[in-house]
Amino acid sequence: MVRFGIIAAMEVEAEQLKNSMSSLSVSHHMSTEFCAGALGGTEVVVVRSGIGKVNAALCAQVLISVFQVTHVVNTGIAGSLDASIDIGDLVVSTDAVQHDMDATNFGYERGVVPQMPIDSFFRADEHLRACAVAAADAVAPGVRVFQGRILSGDRFIADEGDKNDIAGTFGGLCCEMEGAAIAQACALSRVPFVIVRAVSDKADGSARVDYPAFEKEAAYRCASVVRHMVEHF
Repeated sequence: MVRFGIIAAMEVEAEQLKNSMSSLSVSHHMSTEFCAGALGGTEVVVVRSGIGKVNAALCAQVLISVFQVTHVVNTGIAGSLDASIDIGDLVVSTDAVQHDMDATNFGYERGVVPQMPIDSFFRADEHLRACAVAAADAVAPGVRVFQGRILSGDRFIADEGDKNDIAGTFGGLCCEMEGAAIAQACALSRVPFVIVRAVSDKADGSARVDYPAFEKEAAYRCASVVRHMVEHF
């Protein structure tokens, strides 16, 4: 049986998915609301994780351990790290890494989680990635879709220097604050995952101007792609 866990960071991202669900039932775990139901004929559990890596990882583990989801999708918005990727474009993850993980004083490369039994560059599931790209083509045919590395950290990147630093170090296409933590939880439990993000800002000095204007539009676009992906899985 297929059961998707869908994690959004903010309510604006989760609202459209929850409004589209049938047979909705709500439960609470760790002070967080989990909404179980169906999108089309596919069982889903949707949760708004809240901002940041710890919140996101906790929700991923609840989805896996309590709801026994078989696949996880993280949806939301992100800042572009690549000049060719503009506001409104979509990014589907090939892999994800925590850009703020830094144990270089102990001899590890940036992004590497010390003493973990798996690679710290968490690879997305190939089939889920293909389904996400196909869904984007179906519901947003005029929108450009990029596939590549997504960077996550507990810091909103809005400075040109910070942007250049993490983009130059890790080579990511966009940055946000949850995806890699969800990816780590899924990878450790061997649950396939993918991250789908709509670009809402350029992760530079223009973020304060761009973010409020494009947040809602980008979030709804991303949720539409995830909904189509799950309904046609």
